[in-house]
Amino acid sequence: MAKARNRTVDYLIYLIVRVMVALIQAVPREWAFSFAGTLAWVVHAVDKRHRKVAAENLVFAFPELYAHHETNPEQAAKLKEHIRAVYNHFCLLLVEIILLPRILRPHNWRTYLELDRPDTVIPMLLEDKPLILVTSHHGNWEIGGYLMGLVGIPSYAIARVLDNPYLEKFLLDFRERTGQKILAKKGDFELIEEVLSKGGKLATLADQDAGPKGVFVDFFGRPASTHKAVAFLALEYKVPMLVVGTPRVGKPLHYRIEIEDIIHPDEYLERPDGCKALTERFTRALERIIRRHPEQYLWLHRRWKHAPPVKKKAANKRAKTDGVATGNELID
Repeated sequence: MAKARNRTVDYLIYLIVRVMVALIQAVPREWAFSFAGTLAWVVHAVDKRHRKVAAENLVFAFPELYAHHETNPEQAAKLKEHIRAVYNHFCLLLVEIILLPRILRPHNWRTYLELDRPDTVIPMLLEDKPLILVTSHHGNWEIGGYLMGLVGIPSYAIARVLDNPYLEKFLLDFRERTGQKILAKKGDFELIEEVLSKGGKLATLADQDAGPKGVFVDFFGRPASTHKAVAFLALEYKVPMLVVGTPRVGKPLHYRIEIEDIIHPDEYLERPDGCKALTERFTRALERIIRRHPEQYLWLHRRWKHAPPVKKKAANKRAKTDGVATGNELID
């Protein structure tokens, strides 16, 4: 049973966030960016747990760069620099998101955003047909839905509900202020199906650990548990998918919307492994985006939290070899 939350603490945290947001929006832009740098330095200094997670992830994802960091001072220094760059990116991203309502307008968005393959993408966004936009915790994943609402393109995004109800309401107001609608990751599946059945545009983050029951596909050469629902919906409703990245390019608040892959589900409909194959394809596309801008990915989260389940036959064989078998090893 989940522990009851302290509403007083939740509200105090909410007030602190509101004050910080008000201050960032009130000061000159350059001051806000300087604050982001200071915040990154502080968070990096105190956040030992996530520094360790980032180091483990990066060593595995880029063995050619960091495999010998424990004995190679040059690799160790580059790894530390990479981790600092990750903290710098996300603290600057936080400030940029706070500034969006003060800066981005329907008439000036091209000043801050470059759109890749507009002749192909814009008709797909404007036509009255369903579309799934797949992205990851990379670059600025919030800005795409914000922009679509700003220019009058209705869209929906799947998101997890925050535990703090006051922060959830505050974030929801931001995300929906230009017209984008947020659907809960848990509990809104019927609404999600309705959006696609009526020709809506649906965005989702597809790089989150899906637990032991997810479909395992390679991500940076390592099996990662991935949600099946994205591929399932694409196949069920015959919806094309855009695999999108939005990396920062150059100075703060300047981004490029990169279309890494356009996937038509027709070629997977008759395949017995269609759901997994489709998941593998968009995961590879997300990986390519991340490899081009590796400092802008959320290496601080445990993407490989769950390992593929061990089959009983293989586990029994290994147990005989090792002379030991545990209940955790004998998993279907």
